[in-house]
Amino acid sequence: MSETELTQHEPETQQLDEDDRLKPAFVRAVLDAVEAGDTEAARALVEPLHPADIADLFELTPHEERADLAKAITDLLDADVFAEMNDYVREDLIDALEPHQVADIASELDTDDAVAIIEDMEEDDQKAVLRALDPDDRAAIEEALSYPEESAGRLMQRELIAVPEHWSVGDAIDYLRGHEELTTDFWEIFVVDPAHKPVGTCQLSWILRTPRTVSIADVMKREQTLIPVDMDQEEVALRFQKYALISAAVIDAGGRLVGMITVDDIVHIISEEAGEDILRLSGAGEGDINEPIAMTVRTRITWLIVNLGTAMLAASVVGLFQGEIGRFALLAVLMPIVSGMGGNAGTQTLAVVVRALATNQLTSSNTQRMIMRELTIAAANGVMLGALIGTGTFLIFHNANLAIVIGMAMVINNIVAGLSGVLVPVGLERSGVDPAVSSAVFVTMMTDVMGFFSFLGLATLWGLGG
Repeated sequence: MSETELTQHEPETQQLDEDDRLKPAFVRAVLDAVEAGDTEAARALVEPLHPADIADLFELTPHEERADLAKAITDLLDADVFAEMNDYVREDLIDALEPHQVADIASELDTDDAVAIIEDMEEDDQKAVLRALDPDDRAAIEEALSYPEESAGRLMQRELIAVPEHWSVGDAIDYLRGHEELTTDFWEIFVVDPAHKPVGTCQLSWILRTPRTVSIADVMKREQTLIPVDMDQEEVALRFQKYALISAAVIDAGGRLVGMITVDDIVHIISEEAGEDILRLSGAGEGDINEPIAMTVRTRITWLIVNLGTAMLAASVVGLFQGEIGRFALLAVLMPIVSGMGGNAGTQTLAVVVRALATNQLTSSNTQRMIMRELTIAAANGVMLGALIGTGTFLIFHNANLAIVIGMAMVINNIVAGLSGVLVPVGLERSGVDPAVSSAVFVTMMTDVMGFFSFLGLATLWGLGG
């Protein structure tokens, strides 16, 4: 019996490993069936999978084979699969579909997921898809696309339950039961005034446990967290985290209820934003392994060129002391230790500060305290590292003056690293620049330049190259 036939008869649990990832043998079996033209076998293998696992299957499939796989299991590519799919992989498949097919998929999705599919399409393709949608769906998506990228307006969904505050609990229950077109995925009901402005929320559990005759106004919670439609998605995520929200109302400039955001969207945003900050610190772009190679090269080479410039600046500092280095070669051996340790210390401080800025832990109210804290830590670490490297240098090279110089340089560069690790991202953030994008370049430049300058400068003053 062939590998394809064996896999076809395995239970669903055998398709995944202990970490719930698709097994390589299963992926290969599906692709072999597609390549052999056996679409029935391929479909039988894929059909038991969860939509998220089908999305993973496409991400694990080589770029050039995805179109064939999509043709083989077209009827299994529903809206849930596209909603779970990696952005770049989804774009590949969307490009291969007709506008009416994309419209069918978008019409089955919540507004936020439909927008995620349509927003990155070429303008002509986007218009064609919008024309193929029902008028109500088209209006909702066009409105969402009018908001800035990564804003609450793009993130929110329009499908929600809103009732007037003069209703009773019984009225609300009858309304929910009597309208099949209402959304079925919600955790709370929004209560609005005649101007459609939210005045409170009512959890489903409260409605189910309250007599029908009680007024909604007597059950609802009036305190609520309202999200402006133009708020950045990162700030939205912070509000959900701070106030432990399950869902929240989104309001327009006039204070009217226009949508809601739910915690499942926020989990994705938190993961996405955290990953973005880490990758930006390294200048690696989005870091998505499905990102086109040309795009990745453009992103990385930009910051590598900037790093090359800062490296040349550091090298020019070394050039100022080439005479001393030529007379005392040990300086060339030891100076990378000072700059390297300073760079590591600066990176530690930078990571803490960027995270604190991203989570609103670091604000103008406590910036001075943060600077003093990191300065104290940097000085303490510098003294300990200076004592260690100084002792080691003396034991190896038996030169007390060299040991003192490298120990002092280590203290100085650690202090510079601590200060630059705070001041650079804070300064960029207050200038309106994302500190996660460019802080690392400037901090590395500071620690390299000051590491070489402090070590070689002290060595010159101490007369080591004389």
